[in-house]
Amino acid sequence: MSCLHVRLDSHPLDDPHYRSRCSEVLAETGVLVLEGFFTSEAVAQVVAASAHREDEAYYAASTHNVYLTPPDPGLPGSHPFNRQVASSKGLLADDQIPAGSPLREVYGDGSFRSFLCSVLSTEAIHPYDDDLSSINLHFAADGRELGWHFDNSSFAVTMLLQAPVAGGHFEYVPAVRDADAGDMGFDRVADVLDGTVEVKRLAFSPGDLVVFRG
Repeated sequence: MSCLHVRLDSHPLDDPHYRSRCSEVLAETGVLVLEGFFTSEAVAQVVAASAHREDEAYYAASTHNVYLTPPDPGLPGSHPFNRQVASSKGLLADDQIPAGSPLREVYGDGSFRSFLCSVLSTEAIHPYDDDLSSINLHFAADGRELGWHFDNSSFAVTMLLQAPVAGGHFEYVPAVRDADAGDMGFDRVADVLDGTVEVKRLAFSPGDLVVFRG
């Protein structure tokens, strides 16, 4: 990989041993934080191109269950399928990300995709079929939050551009369900919603790359 926006001295993405270590961490914890993945220049470029565009973002507020599926009237209201949480967010969609953005260059880099395939133990990774969803840039102003949820995809890749002034904690609970085995983790989800299970907070800084299981 020869991408100028990635600190390859610290993150040799083509190195088999480095890939193996990253894969082990992700398998054990469900999340991988690559500290200082992007150069400070790349972060500054993305911030400069987007911070002033907050009024162009699409904003939405909604309630949903943690599975992002419709309620099931055949189940009690206390069932995790029918318990609602709130989310509110604002984002710039893929068609609003400039062609020369470091985000787009890294997203389209074949070596980066190969690295992710290796770490995730998957044969291939493809762009979203939805043209607006491949690269999203989120704004999280005071009072906005993402409620508890499982992602629709099996994994997600994200980075922090600016540290929050306050709040903005990324909270997660590992090993709640095993969707591949058909285990939806209803009891564990109920514990999370009831606040009776330990919640982890992920520490990361601007320029870090985060890969986590959905």
